Amino acid sequence: MNSPSVPPRPGSAAAKQQQKSKQSAPQFKKAAKPSSSSETGGGNPLANPWVLGGIVAVVVLVLGLVAILSTTGGKDDDGDFAQNRPVTVTGTALPAEPSDGSDDPSIGLIAPEVSGQNFEGIDVSIGHGAPTLVVFLAHWCPHCQAEVPLLVQWNNDKQVPAGLRVVGIATSTDERRENYPPSDWLAREGFPWPVLADSADLDAAAAYGVTGFPTFLLFDADGTVLWRTSGELPIEQLNATLAEKLAG
Repeated sequence: MNSPSVPPRPGSAAAKQQQKSKQSAPQFKKAAKPSSSSETGGGNPLANPWVLGGIVAVVVLVLGLVAILSTTGGKDDDGDFAQNRPVTVTGTALPAEPSDGSDDPSIGLIAPEVSGQNFEGIDVSIGHGAPTLVVFLAHWCPHCQAEVPLLVQWNNDKQVPAGLRVVGIATSTDERRENYPPSDWLAREGFPWPVLADSADLDAAAAYGVTGFPTFLLFDADGTVLWRTSGELPIEQLNATLAEKLAG
């Protein structure tokens, strides 16, 4: 049977040794509790007025860029140029071109003025003030596809009468039909004149009484219609007609 341990007598050598052992034993401390953000000087960065002001400035800049892009009329959601644009017509629409070869009732009338934009959203106006040849083109029309290279060569050969303004109108656009989009087609052909993109409702074509493609319409500086025809047109015939009509 074990006898109970007797504590060493105070002052004895054993008591001194026991006290020394206690002092040399490792002392473990409880981990310090992390200080709060207010104590360390950190905290929510949004509470800093400089940081908050910088964020607001970036947001305003981004919103401004979005607004600019949305109002320039540049490209549509697919990254393509817009193939139809709103059109404004000022004046009375011309009667439709007869399909039976009878006299054209538009001759001698005042052509309406038309304003709109090209595929990129740049303003295009067809108004009075200079002799003007308006050419209506449909991307899917084989006669238009045959005529455009002739017109490009006509311009390259410097056969366009001096002082004559030439404007194209891309109309009757249909993404389900061949040779779409017209913006790519005319750029590929190197069409050298301004092109107004007609509205989806064909407002420009209706204003000039277009019934076929391509359609050529000529009016003088006062806006008086001198000539209108539709179908493929040899350059020799175009030159002869322009010389006759503009001479008067």
